[in-house]
Amino acid sequence: MSNITLHGNPVKTIGDLPAKGTVAVDFKLVKSDLGDITLSEFKGKNVILNIFPSLDTGTCAASVRRFNKEASSLDNTVVLCISADLPFAAERFCTTEGLENVYTASNFRDEKFGQDYGVLFTEGPLTGLLSRAVVIVNPEGKIIYTEQVSEIVNEPDYASALKALS
Repeated sequence: MSNITLHGNPVKTIGDLPAKGTVAVDFKLVKSDLGDITLSEFKGKNVILNIFPSLDTGTCAASVRRFNKEASSLDNTVVLCISADLPFAAERFCTTEGLENVYTASNFRDEKFGQDYGVLFTEGPLTGLLSRAVVIVNPEGKIIYTEQVSEIVNEPDYASALKALS
């Protein structure tokens, strides 16, 4: 299990991020129109999985804004912003913020994504939410980058994530 803290206090996830070089597990999440969104529909593209607890926190909102900005200049790359937020809330956030370069996806119907990717909090105040992490999948479906943010209130290392795409 990853060593993650919330304001310095340990919190636990169900496991660890998948290993670099492994094939990414396909998933089915919920998009803003309540339809399904899967990893496999982006085959042939780089996919940045920006994973976080909730858009209702400043750090999570900042990561979505930042990846939206970066995505506008990335070739053959999509950004999926994944949380337990209801799809309506995620859509409202993106509309209000004018964010058009990211997809939002929710695991509110099923915890399988959080289990498969090791990011589901299993105890404490964040139980049922997802940890802050970045996973990048290449066009062949292999994981080329992972970051589990160790202090949940911190933002991910954007520079390292984007460098993995070059």
